[in-house]
Amino acid sequence: MSQKKSAKQAKRSQTRQRRENKKARKAKKRSKRSHKQDANRAIKQFFGTGDIFANYQFHGNITWSAMELCKLALLFSLSEKKFVTDAFDETLKRGRQLAISTTHTTYQGFMGALTNYGHIFVPLMILRLQQQMQKLGGELWEISGFVPIAFDGSRNSASRTRSNEQELCSSKLRKKQAAAKSKTVIDPKPQAWITLMWHMGFRLPWNWRLGPSDSSERAHVQEMVENDNFPENTLFVGDAGFVGYDFWMTMVSRGYHFMVRVGSNVKLISEIVDFQLTEGGEVLCWPKGKQGQQPPLRLRLVQVKIGNAEVYLLTSVLSPARLSVETMAELYKKRWGIEIEFRGLKQTLNGQKLRCRNVDRLYTELHWSILAMAVAELLAVGEQLSNPDRDPNYTPKDRSLAGTMRALYDCLDDLHTYALEGEDLFSRLARAVTDNYERNHSKQARFKPKVSEKKKKKIKPPEVRPIEKEEREKLQRIDNNTAA
Repeated sequence: MSQKKSAKQAKRSQTRQRRENKKARKAKKRSKRSHKQDANRAIKQFFGTGDIFANYQFHGNITWSAMELCKLALLFSLSEKKFVTDAFDETLKRGRQLAISTTHTTYQGFMGALTNYGHIFVPLMILRLQQQMQKLGGELWEISGFVPIAFDGSRNSASRTRSNEQELCSSKLRKKQAAAKSKTVIDPKPQAWITLMWHMGFRLPWNWRLGPSDSSERAHVQEMVENDNFPENTLFVGDAGFVGYDFWMTMVSRGYHFMVRVGSNVKLISEIVDFQLTEGGEVLCWPKGKQGQQPPLRLRLVQVKIGNAEVYLLTSVLSPARLSVETMAELYKKRWGIEIEFRGLKQTLNGQKLRCRNVDRLYTELHWSILAMAVAELLAVGEQLSNPDRDPNYTPKDRSLAGTMRALYDCLDDLHTYALEGEDLFSRLARAVTDNYERNHSKQARFKPKVSEKKKKKIKPPEVRPIEKEEREKLQRIDNNTAA
């Protein structure tokens, strides 16, 4: 009896131990977050709980959900696969793991839907991005009482297919191809043009336009200002090239302000005879062709020193108390961050060359690549701002796009596993900042090509001439009519 009793006791103790071990394993598993949970949380954090496409009606034969399709489009843009079909297969696999409804089973149907309804999807996704930025708000939303939005353009290389070459190559190259003899070898390099609006506080894309390589970035900006909505007290900041009476009047007439760099290609008028460029002051932009129909633009011209260069900045903010010279110089320096944004898009995200071989799908791919990058950066800056252990001197300039994308890639690659403590997606996003150690050597190339002093473009000041008698009389009549 004693042996049977001891055997039963041993069996009961083993059963008890197994139960305790099972409970311990469950508790250990619950103490870690799965990558799948983090990915779903990130998706929900951006899209919210409602359907942002609820007010839009699609074709009656459509069975897929617009929200689910857009989620898959972001996953597609975050795939590191070299070929689009492989990226689509990986997207379907990840979508099933994240319980996202499979809207399409073929790459052609998937990209066809995104392309056909891009005029609905992309603006609504951009609006959602802007709303999330405004929701974060805080000190980054405004600088000196203005919502600073920079703009600039860049090119992104595309595959050398006939469709891309016909649409994306410059008109100059297309004329050469048509006129070239059979012996002549033409080396076309199709590129897509991106004109980007960029919030300088959050350092995030605000809006953009796409086109062929010979697109006019100034026309793109003017189109966005005319057709899109911007916050009150928006201050547009641009580099040299964004000049012209009509261009500036488009912004001023809609209640916005601007600040651009100007050079010798800008002709201005001063009401003061002995106007000094070094001192700056109020000037008029009033071309001869506009004096009969349009009023002059009253602007403020200042000279600032950026590094070793003398830079001339022109702004529609006439009051130095509202926009000081020091703030103008600081804003112009911040504007250069848009170049880092372009570099991140072309190098960190899609490897400098777009994958799609059809031009319509290529534009779709580029739209969603910019959106995926912006959503990733938005998630990172949100986590970094709410991190209690962050550096007190933190600014979005410290955010690392490479670190952000590594955290997302690692999360999406292992959706079925559990994250180690402190290595979950959101913890890594909070730590995705640039290094702050002091380097012993410069990061610039050791064999930097030398540029001849003769070849360097000298920065020339804008041309400011005294106002003529007839112009003063016209200006007086305009002032009298305005006062009346």
